[in-house]
Amino acid sequence: MATINRVVLVGNLTRDPELRTTASGTSVCRLRIACSTSWRNKETGELDERPNYFDVSVFGASGEACARFLAKGRPIAVDGRLEWHEWTTPEGEGRQAVGVLADSVQFLASRSAGEADGDEEDAEEAEEAIAF
Repeated sequence: MATINRVVLVGNLTRDPELRTTASGTSVCRLRIACSTSWRNKETGELDERPNYFDVSVFGASGEACARFLAKGRPIAVDGRLEWHEWTTPEGEGRQAVGVLADSVQFLASRSAGEADGDEEDAEEAEEAIAF
């Protein structure tokens, strides 16, 4: 039987991207995105909302572009898949987590005037870097 493991998220970054390099030399950027779930409260009739937070990993040149052009608060769209992993802490405790492994990331808004340095070259470079 075939299975499907696909995730599409649209939300805002809750912190600045963290760029690291694996032991084999591959760049990996770690992001955290907040997406809200909303529903109508049956008792009050008001719209209720709850935030959901997701850890996202972006590898290679795409990750480098995310680290360079994104910052806390920026809206993004992520298309990827869920990835489960486990590890042992230095204290010997077993841990598990599910994260999102991004296949593509779309930047949904340009940097604010305070963030931009007025250089059109950066805007063109960002557009080229995210065309993956």
